[in-house]
Amino acid sequence: MAHYPQCNPLHRATRLQLATTPALIKLDNGHLANASLQIVSTTGGLLQLTRALGEGDFVELAIQSKSGNIHGMAEMLRPMRSAPGSVFQPFRFVALGDDDHQILNTLIESASDSTFRGIRSSDWASQKS
Repeated sequence: MAHYPQCNPLHRATRLQLATTPALIKLDNGHLANASLQIVSTTGGLLQLTRALGEGDFVELAIQSKSGNIHGMAEMLRPMRSAPGSVFQPFRFVALGDDDHQILNTLIESASDSTFRGIRSSDWASQKS
């Protein structure tokens, strides 16, 4: 089953700033582009690319993370800023498979949990009982 992430105007998705995380983008014409994922959430993220992609372009996105590889469809949004030799461009996920959605949630949860005094939310739930 596929997940179609939706933005919730009342609750902003947790964002995770990443160290160097490689990503690969497959364009409609079959060409590949390397990128570095800077920020990710359950609804999208921010990529660092060598050149901007078209706003509104739909791409396949593969991300290598410590929790596992994530593969999904994304829509490229308006580039935000550029640095010498690179550009930062946000994207939003439009479709993720079940396993990919679970890996993405695990990645974000594990990073969020580790910032809270090293106690994971699953540990907290078992201690409350």
